[in-house]
Order: sequence, then structure tokens, then C-alpha cells
Amino acid sequence: MKKIVTVLVVVGGILILFLILGPFYIIQEGEQAVVVRFGEIVRTTTQAGLHLKTPFLDNVVKFPARIMSWDGQPRLFPTFEQQFIFVDTTARWRIRDPRLFYSRLSTVQAAYGRLDDVIESAVRGIIASNPIYEAVRSSNLINELDREPVAPEAIDAEDAEEVAQIGDLIVTVEEQERVLKGRNELSNEMRRTAGARAEEFGIELIDVVIRQIRYSDELTAAVYDRMISERRRIARAYRSLGEGRRETILGELEREKNRILSEAFSRAEAIRGQGDARAAEIYTAAYSQDPDFFEFWRAIESYRQTLPRFNKTLTTDMQYFNFLYSETGN
Repeated sequence: MKKIVTVLVVVGGILILFLILGPFYIIQEGEQAVVVRFGEIVRTTTQAGLHLKTPFLDNVVKFPARIMSWDGQPRLFPTFEQQFIFVDTTARWRIRDPRLFYSRLSTVQAAYGRLDDVIESAVRGIIASNPIYEAVRSSNLINELDREPVAPEAIDAEDAEEVAQIGDLIVTVEEQERVLKGRNELSNEMRRTAGARAEEFGIELIDVVIRQIRYSDELTAAVYDRMISERRRIARAYRSLGEGRRETILGELEREKNRILSEAFSRAEAIRGQGDARAAEIYTAAYSQDPDFFEFWRAIESYRQTLPRFNKTLTTDMQYFNFLYSETGN
């Protein structure tokens, strides 16, 4: 009996000592681990729960199994046209192969440092090999928008051709380069390029997203200058249309004025002719009643008009002055 108690005590002590030495380790949900013995990985654990290890010999290194985020700093990159833009990217990643991850990087902090190099290198290469409009746009929707430079009800029929020309000009000015890839496809290319290198470290790169693109100060000034130039070009087109319409209206007014004056002159001449004809009739009727008095009266009227303007009279011995010296005009 005493031996049995002793054996039980020894076995219990050994069991307690075994438990104190820590033969078990726990993997939580969202964790994975590698078991390292003398610097070598003996196994990996990806299932949550209670697991067994060799005390003193095995070291358990745990890593996150969840999806993690990587946030890059805005960097100034050159485009295919050598125009510099600030590109701000973010990414999601996770540890796919904990054995390879531990052997190449060892820690999550080291993984972030490596991702900085891998992702930023991929972003630089993709941005540098594509035009700027591929990075800032995702579709050609801007070229499919309807543009009506003038409200249709405000357009005269005779201005339709000029307005159509201005519409063509606006479309030509505002027509943007056609996107073949777009920002989303560039993001996918960045993911594929960076993901191929990340796999060498046991990392799966889920996506790379261009979060923001900002022009450099020099490029911003150039874009504003281009916008101003385009607006001025359109304004000149409208101004040209207005000047042409103004000249057309002034020409129509001038023609209308000349027409009215011509009609008025013709009417005045007709009235004047009728008046002269009527006066001639009256003169003829008066002359036929007393020709001598009519001749005398016309001579007196002529003297009244001409004599006040005479400064010097050399002689009056002429037929014109007969009525000054003779009552009969003989």
C-alpha cells in the first residue's frame, strides 16, 4: 500500500512538473504558428485550439492569420510623359505560408518594411510606364457626355451652322485622351507585380488600391493654364459668332435704312412733281387771264429776290429792268 502511494506521488509529481514545463500551447482564432526546434521549423499550426510541443526544445512563434492592411505614404512618381504626380496607395495582405514567412522575414514588422519596398517599387514602375490620364481616370465616360454650347430654343435658323461649328470646337477642345486601362487596371497590375515578389516571402497580396492622386505644383499650374487656354479659345469662338451676327444685323439695318430713304425720296419726288404740275396749271390759268399783269408780277418777285444782293449795278439798260422805268414794260 505504501509503495502504491509512493508511486502515485512520484507519478503525480512528474505530471505536475511536466505541466509546469509547458508542453501545450494555444492557437487563438485568427492566429497561426510555427514550431521551431534548434532554429529549424519542425511544423506549422494553422488550426485554432490546444496543441502539444516538446518542452525546452520547441519554441512557438505566432503570426496573425487575418487580413492586414498596409498604408503607404504619398510618393512623387514620374509618369510616361515625365510629369510628376503624388500617388497614395494602400493594400491588403496576409501570411499564406507561415513556414516561408518565418524563414525569410521572421516578424510582422519586418514584413511591413519589405512591403514598403515591394509595393512602392511596383507602383513606381507601373506609373512610369503609363500616361498620366491612365492613372487619374477609370473610364471614357467624360467623352460620352452630351455638350450643348447654346440652348436650342435660343438658336436662330441662320445661326445653326455657326453654332454647330462652335459645338465642334468645344468637343475638340474638351475631348480627352481615350483610356485603354484606367486606374483600376493599373491597380491590378501593381498587385500582380508586387504580389509575385511578395510570394517569395510567404505573403499573399490581396489587392493594391490607388487611394489618391495629386498633381505636383508644377503640373497643377500647367493643368490650370491648359484649362484657361481652352476656355479662352471657346470664348473667342463665341465672340467671333457674336461679332459676325452683329455685322449681319448692322448690314440688315443699313439696307433697311437705305430702302426706307429710297422709298421716301421716291415718294417725295412724286409729291413734288405733282405739286409742280399743279402750280404750273395755276400759273397757266392765271397767265391766260391777264398775261401782262402776270409778267409784271413775276418780274417784281424776281426783283425782290435779286436786287437786295446787288452790291454794284453798272447799267440798267436791259430788258430785265424794263418794269423799273415803264409801267407797261415797253
